[in-house]
Amino acid sequence: MDTFKIHLDKFISIDEEEYISVLSFFQTMEVKKKQELMLDGEVCKSMYFVVKGCLRKFFVNEKGVEQTTEFAIENWWITDTFAYERQIKSDFCIQAVEHSVVLIIDLPTQELLLQKHPVMEKYFRMIYQRAYAASERRIRFLYEMTREELYVHFSTQYPNFNQRIPQYLIASYLGFTPEYLSEIRAKLRS
Repeated sequence: MDTFKIHLDKFISIDEEEYISVLSFFQTMEVKKKQELMLDGEVCKSMYFVVKGCLRKFFVNEKGVEQTTEFAIENWWITDTFAYERQIKSDFCIQAVEHSVVLIIDLPTQELLLQKHPVMEKYFRMIYQRAYAASERRIRFLYEMTREELYVHFSTQYPNFNQRIPQYLIASYLGFTPEYLSEIRAKLRS
C-alpha cells in the first residue's frame, strides 16, 4: 500500500478511487541530498510531504550561522506556513538532509483539492493542530529545560535522528554549537 495512503488512513477514511483522485493533485519529486527546495527571499509556493528521506527548514542568523528550526521525516509536512498561506517571500530555506522523495502541492491546487475532496479539510486541520501543538511544546521545552535536558529529550523522543541526521544539524536545531553538543554527548556517555 502507498505510504501517503497509509498516512491519510490514520486521520480520514477514503477509498482507493478517492485516494487516486487526491493523489492526482500532488507532484512527486526526487530531491538529492543538500538540494534546496526553497530559498530565503523566494515566495513560498509549496508544501512538502516527505514520502522518503528527511528535509529541514532553516534561516541564516545575523552572524551568518544556519539555524535549523524544523525537520521533516517520512509522513511529515514542511513549509513556511506563514509565507505559504499568504503567498509571500519566505525568511527560510528548505533543504534535503538526505536523498528524499516528496509530494508537493501549491496553494491554488490545494484549494481545488479541498473543493473536490472536502474530507481533506479535516485531514489538514488535524495536521495543523498537531504541528501547532508540537510547536507549543517545543517553545515550552526551550524555556524550561537545561541544554543537556533538551538534548536528552530530543534523543529520547526521536532516537533515529541521531543516526540519520548529522550532529551539526542537530546542534543547530537545539541552538547549540557542534562543539557544545559533542561535550554534552561525551558527558552523557561517561
